[in-house]
Amino acid sequence: MSFFSTEPARRSTSRSDARRRKQTSKLTTVLVWACAAYFLLPLLWLGISSTKTNSDLFSTFGFSFGNEFALFDNIASVFTFQDGVFLRWVGNTVLYAGTSALIATALATAAGYAFAKYDFGGKAAIFAVVLGSIMIPLTALALPTYLMFSGMGLTNTPWAVILPSVVSPFGVFLMRVYATDSVPDQVIEAARIDGSSELSIFFRFGVPLMAPGMVTVFLFALVATWNNYFLPLIMLSDSALYPLTVGLAQWQSMSAAGGGSQALFSTVITGSFISIVPLIVVFLYLQKFWQSGLAAGSVKE
Repeated sequence: MSFFSTEPARRSTSRSDARRRKQTSKLTTVLVWACAAYFLLPLLWLGISSTKTNSDLFSTFGFSFGNEFALFDNIASVFTFQDGVFLRWVGNTVLYAGTSALIATALATAAGYAFAKYDFGGKAAIFAVVLGSIMIPLTALALPTYLMFSGMGLTNTPWAVILPSVVSPFGVFLMRVYATDSVPDQVIEAARIDGSSELSIFFRFGVPLMAPGMVTVFLFALVATWNNYFLPLIMLSDSALYPLTVGLAQWQSMSAAGGGSQALFSTVITGSFISIVPLIVVFLYLQKFWQSGLAAGSVKE
């Protein structure tokens, strides 16, 4: 029989742990709300500002609505200014970003699967080069890329924007990590025993199991190309080939230059708001594919 009970000490420790968890939970909540505000407040400002007239932009508080609700007038101005060139810029951006993202996802998926599931000569060295290329700033490659494409006669063409964007070293790295865990070796071996070819195994088992990772790479590549400004700026000289980033920057320069173009401020802001709507829609639609554990149950324990 013990003369000293440990029950009070256990209760004290339990209360202390509960208080610590509660404090951690509060801190986490504050940090989450702070991050949400950091990302969402600029979007809120952009949405509110797109409803203002040009004069209200400079006479009212940024997060308050103006004296007039001018959203529809601003949208009409966006799509009619300079003979409706904005719509052409939208089409160019969809072409550049969509094509680049699809090809980049396909290449990254195939490369990541190969690095994860096959052994071949120079594998470690090649993957080290891929990792090293992630560290190189894109601006450092801009001039060599321009000179190379100029020598091939591809500048001022859509290929000058699409081809450099289809290479995604980070996508290859991400897909290798994802393929390592999501595609069990037992599934591959079983398919080989059944007589399936390597290409058939990749498309029948690898691609479906890596689908969430592919969606992630697709979104990264899509956003990177959609928001890319510097590459199309140096590659394209014809305004009819501009994407939204360069086109809106051109309008902004006209607004800042003064004169009658000052009324373009509301048009530029509304155009910027319209340009992010497709990305929001794509994110909301594709988020259902971000699921984990697709390989659960595919291997019998």
